[in-house]
Amino acid sequence: MRYLFENCVLDTDKRELRRGADPVSITPQVFDLLDYLIRNRDSVVSKDQLIQAIWKGRIVSDAAVTTRLNAARSAIGDSGEQQRLIKTLPRKGFRFIGVVREEHGPAIAVAAEASLEPAALTLPDKASIAVLPFANLNADAEQEYFADGVVGDIITELSRFSELFVIARNSSFQYKGKSVDVRQIGRELGVRYVLEGSVRRSGGRLRISAQLIDAVTGTHRWAEHYDRKLEEVFAVQDEVIRTIVAFLAAHVRKAETERMRTKPPENWQAYDYYLRAVEANNAFATSFRAEDLYETRRLLKQSLAIDANYARAYAILANTHNAVWSMRLDSDFLNPAALDLAHRYARKAVELDPNLPDGHAMLGFVLALRRQHDASLAECEKAITLNPNYVDWPIGYALITAGEAQRAIDVLEACMRLDPFHAPWASLMMGGACFMVEQYARALRVLQDYVSRAPLAFPGHMWLALTYAQLGRLDEARSEVAEVLRLRPGAKIRTVQKLLGFKHAKDEKHYFDALRKAGLPE
Repeated sequence: MRYLFENCVLDTDKRELRRGADPVSITPQVFDLLDYLIRNRDSVVSKDQLIQAIWKGRIVSDAAVTTRLNAARSAIGDSGEQQRLIKTLPRKGFRFIGVVREEHGPAIAVAAEASLEPAALTLPDKASIAVLPFANLNADAEQEYFADGVVGDIITELSRFSELFVIARNSSFQYKGKSVDVRQIGRELGVRYVLEGSVRRSGGRLRISAQLIDAVTGTHRWAEHYDRKLEEVFAVQDEVIRTIVAFLAAHVRKAETERMRTKPPENWQAYDYYLRAVEANNAFATSFRAEDLYETRRLLKQSLAIDANYARAYAILANTHNAVWSMRLDSDFLNPAALDLAHRYARKAVELDPNLPDGHAMLGFVLALRRQHDASLAECEKAITLNPNYVDWPIGYALITAGEAQRAIDVLEACMRLDPFHAPWASLMMGGACFMVEQYARALRVLQDYVSRAPLAFPGHMWLALTYAQLGRLDEARSEVAEVLRLRPGAKIRTVQKLLGFKHAKDEKHYFDALRKAGLPE
């Protein structure tokens, strides 16, 4: 296999790197690092994954990792300052972002052809925008959650308008703490406009500054700052949103903004606790530590103690109970009472705010887990109707289990376009959907991406085992089952049957026949 990019060729058969016609001398570790990043270029590689792959899990210092990354960048004509090919994503990991062509077979004169310009994502056929993390200008770094929360809400509100194409928070936040040219951001995310700004919170006062930039030309199109009392944060968010919508989609009526606006809590302190809970929940999504989940619940309960009618808090609270039911975190694993609580809180969210897409999506997910598939799909449809930019992996799960795997692929492809740095779970659901429609080769590629990003998450190894089994690669299927049993000792088919319920018998047979073929014990 040879990888061609810019003026370089990485030949994995000969274990050779060339720039132009000249060989480049690099250490075996640097070669392996380049090979690993390029092979996994469709995803963000965490530091732990890199250490596992290159150092086989040995304890190494951050300095050692940085040294090898710098050596790899230097070898291919990149640098830590430019990051044209190997990008560091703060608190996330690393990603090879150059355009790569793969070649098999006998070597040919490829050096001249290896010079490829990085390809930009195609701009959507409607106004498109990415909202970057606002700078936290507070002396107290602990206030970071507040600035992030304000931006998260602006993204949520902008994404409600079908006239706009809005990049998901996860991808926008890949640029947090980085000084990157907005034109590069526009190319990487495939958007025309970028919103950036800052937040300062002092005593009872709040200053929010924002500016809208044309990411194609780099031209500033609008800028404003707002000095308000802290409890007026929602009014400031509304002004920013209305201004941007007016600029990008002038025909959107103010009445729609008023109708679609998520009901804020009556007291800004409830909102403050909610934002802290969002941060804790984001931490849980990557750590899977029970402590992060319990902290999420604690903060949500403080928010609800102040404002008992805060729908968004109930939606996240429901998700914490989904998690303990489906993951072996505590005694609530597969406990029907936990799933009942998730259902109760999700339904409470939509009762309090019928226009909350997050609430309907969460209710749809809970209903899918409860095997009420028709009701589940109705809630997911409602979430998408309320917010055409709302696409996330739980909707993919609901579609897969309801027997609509092909539509799940469409939804997940949209999710990945709106969120180019999407969470690993999206890859897992995409792989599962491809498996269910018997696109096994595609499923294998996507699931390998998931496992490379989340090697300790057993569902990825489970789906990989199924896929290998259907491809007739039974030794590899059994190897994945062994990994499932290492991560989840005592796992059996009857346990999986309690977790995963399909609407149609043929889908259930397809899944569990493959699981038996792979060798998971009954």
